[in-house]
Amino acid sequence: MTQQKLTILDKFITEKPEFHSAKPNEICSILKAVEEASKAIHETINRAGLVDILGAAGSENVQGEQVQKMDLYANDRFIESLKKCGHIAAIASEENEEIIQLNTTGEYLFATDPLDGSSNIDVNISVGTIFSVFKRDKTGETSADEFNRFGHEQILAGYVLYGTSTILVYTCGSGVHAFTFDTKTDVFALTNPSIKTPENGSIISFNEGNFNTVNKGVQSYITYCKELNKEGKRTHTGRFMGSLVADFHRNMLKGGMFIYPATADAPEGRLRLLYECNPIAMLAEQAGGKATYGTQRLLDIKAQHIHQRTPLFTGSKNMMKKVLQFLK
Repeated sequence: MTQQKLTILDKFITEKPEFHSAKPNEICSILKAVEEASKAIHETINRAGLVDILGAAGSENVQGEQVQKMDLYANDRFIESLKKCGHIAAIASEENEEIIQLNTTGEYLFATDPLDGSSNIDVNISVGTIFSVFKRDKTGETSADEFNRFGHEQILAGYVLYGTSTILVYTCGSGVHAFTFDTKTDVFALTNPSIKTPENGSIISFNEGNFNTVNKGVQSYITYCKELNKEGKRTHTGRFMGSLVADFHRNMLKGGMFIYPATADAPEGRLRLLYECNPIAMLAEQAGGKATYGTQRLLDIKAQHIHQRTPLFTGSKNMMKKVLQFLK
């Protein structure tokens, strides 16, 4: 099999500065830190069954969730890589109750879920890293309040999907671009430039176990999606892995809808606004889709604290229009 000529991450940023805000060199440095951490995580995940890295670590995070050993490993790798980068002042991570101070001269803030869906590693299901970057207004020691920003203020958002291949997907507000990790050359190479989500789709990603705990609008939409057409054929198909990055990535490429609404036992939603939903929403919009926390645009919420939760509805443009009819 002949391998096509590769465009690596560094070269893409250099050749396409218009895609990378006002300071492409700094964006490149931050993405290279993400790349470095992701390579280490990729290698460890691939060997997870051979080393003592599977299962729970025996503690809970600030969310009250069981911390997995891989959560801690991934978190440490990102802290190390971003500290060396020099441009990041502080990190807000799912795994830490307080922000992590890195560099007082740093001009950017980094928010992350280092390993979303980590409990799936034990059964070999895809997991991912989600991240978000904001520009600071000043330098010096960072306060947690600096992370209380609107989603539309993000200057960089993305994720790394650790699946059949490891893929880095990001946007700086000028399109969504995907790079696949080539294990032979040890580089991330451009494989999907300027991704566009189909305006229509048929995939519904929703946890059916929550059906009786969500509001009537969501129930009515899910019931609508299960209806057969005049020929007696289904109009939608259900696909839910319980791994946000994997579910979103599939739907972004193929056309679909991801729904994680408020439930009776989680009235504020379960997903975190700052480091899960904000970056996913920015990617969704840049690919031509939409993202809301109900009837309102998700990127117009201002975070009140770093671990704030929110419902999430995101997907293809016309599917989003339809679900909003049921939510009103």
